[in-house]
Amino acid sequence: MDLKALRQIGYGMYIVSSSKKEKYNGQIANTVFQITSDPVLIGISINKQNLTHDYIVSSKLFVMSVINTNADFKFIGRFGFRSGRDIDKFKDIHTKSTHSGLPVVLENTSSWIECKVVDSVDCGTHTLFLGKVLDSEVLDDTKPMTYDYYHTVIKGKSPKTAPTYIPDM
Repeated sequence: MDLKALRQIGYGMYIVSSSKKEKYNGQIANTVFQITSDPVLIGISINKQNLTHDYIVSSKLFVMSVINTNADFKFIGRFGFRSGRDIDKFKDIHTKSTHSGLPVVLENTSSWIECKVVDSVDCGTHTLFLGKVLDSEVLDDTKPMTYDYYHTVIKGKSPKTAPTYIPDM
């Protein structure tokens, strides 16, 4: 089996954020997709080891900030390769709050979508959360970053907790 074929699937780059007891956490996610149009449902895949997973389970809310092509590796690394258990990922990051109180990242993002969890599916290492869209906004017209762009232009890697992680061959 040629696992490189999986890299042909199209993905975007997102910061998925949630809250728990007035604390916030966010992480990089690439497995985000629209499921239906009426009602508008979004699916996200989050590793159970990640702090954001615990926050989503607790609050039943999440917001996705769509990363754009202005983002650099340092910005992505802050949310993707550091744990919210060790640092405040939102410190010195320009944000605004949704009506539900979730942090929307305004730096290096082109839009955001807030959702309320309506269902979830246990997928072993990950949970697939299904969320009904509560609110959204386009921030600017900068192109969203694709996962391919992240790999080929930014030269980024996938951490072992990513649903798309493939060991070096």
